[in-house]
Amino acid sequence: MARRELTRSAPLRELLRSRWPQLVVTASMLGGFFLVVAAGLLGTPVGNRNLATVGVWIAWWAGLLLVAVPLWGRAWCAVCPIGAVGDWIQRGAVLEPSARRLGMGRRWPRAWRNLWLQNATFAGLALSSVVILTNPRVTALVLMGLLAAAACASLLFERRAFCRYVCPLGGFIGLYASLAPVELRVKDRGICRGHRRKTCYLGSEAGAGCPWLVYPAALDRNTYCGLCLECLRTCPYGNVAVNRRPFGADLRGTEGLGLDEAIKALALLGTAITYAAVLLGPWGELKAAAYHVGSRSWLGYAAAYLGFVFGVMPGGFLLAVWLSRLLGRGREPVRRRFGRLAQAVVPLGLMCWMAFSLSFVLANWSYVWPVLSDPLGRGWDLVGTAGARWVPYLSSLTPLLQAGVLLLGLAWAAALVVQHTETVREAAPVVGYCLLVAVGLAGVLLG
Repeated sequence: MARRELTRSAPLRELLRSRWPQLVVTASMLGGFFLVVAAGLLGTPVGNRNLATVGVWIAWWAGLLLVAVPLWGRAWCAVCPIGAVGDWIQRGAVLEPSARRLGMGRRWPRAWRNLWLQNATFAGLALSSVVILTNPRVTALVLMGLLAAAACASLLFERRAFCRYVCPLGGFIGLYASLAPVELRVKDRGICRGHRRKTCYLGSEAGAGCPWLVYPAALDRNTYCGLCLECLRTCPYGNVAVNRRPFGADLRGTEGLGLDEAIKALALLGTAITYAAVLLGPWGELKAAAYHVGSRSWLGYAAAYLGFVFGVMPGGFLLAVWLSRLLGRGREPVRRRFGRLAQAVVPLGLMCWMAFSLSFVLANWSYVWPVLSDPLGRGWDLVGTAGARWVPYLSSLTPLLQAGVLLLGLAWAAALVVQHTETVREAAPVVGYCLLVAVGLAGVLLG
């Protein structure tokens, strides 16, 4: 698939330049957000009968992970209600650009301009995930907490600092957005160098400066672009484009991932395995320990999880990278090779998450129909589906789908490793690591 500028089409370009479609979708998402929160706080505590848990962790999660991220990257961030509210508060406007700025506008601390804080916030939510996934009230409180944190950050710091550096989901989506076949890039960097006002970054009467603190001319990966399209609106030369491109185009360069990004990729991979073991595995004691947050057994589970995702997973990969260097002919520093070969973990990680989610979503999707009629679990039947029974979908095909997804992830990872090494012998240790991970997850999912 060759690169093609989608915004070459005048109707599509004007549609993307208009703020109204984006605002309508964002406002709809915000309405759904408050409905979910209300359901979680006021509705039934039974998780599979409440819109908060079913709507978020089954319907929304399926759409995000199985469709939106693989195909459109960070498109969700462009309409996310959590980030939007903070952005509106800070700008003092909802639709039109405004010169007035509310809040202190402080710069984000230099030491935290990376993914380490996102790694920490994601791990914190992951440690309580079993409770969040099954308890509507906790789901509602977590969502309210994220909204409040984003709003407070918008009053303290410049632009979307929360989305860029704190949001646990933002780091997840950003990493896997590098695989998506859609990108926002400048057409000619020479034009950018000659443009002194830098309206794409600083803003103008046509729109806000990049809320994500990204200078579009330096953008070469999807990871940090929230697809808000403000640069498309503020560039006076029409030099910003939305392109269709090959899948995984961001991972073909030689620069590799930063250490924070590589650890993020490995931690997410380890978290997918952990979730599969806890939620789908046969180990009842493990699930009980994960559920009883604050108990002694949960503390043991927390220590095991953190040790696994931040110790075993990166440590095993580091060993594979060291062996790869030992078997190779070059003398590239291990840290640089670690970041370069960690690119292979990204497609494997996304496919592992998809394989896990397929079993979770397909087994529980039928809970969506009763909740549509009775979102609070109060005995309503708004659209006539309250009596729908639980039925797992595609149960006979699910193992085949999961196996196919894992094989695709493994093949994709192996191809990237081979691309970034010189010999088969040099590639073997890292490919072996990926194979071990894929087989281990397959054993949990299909065993």
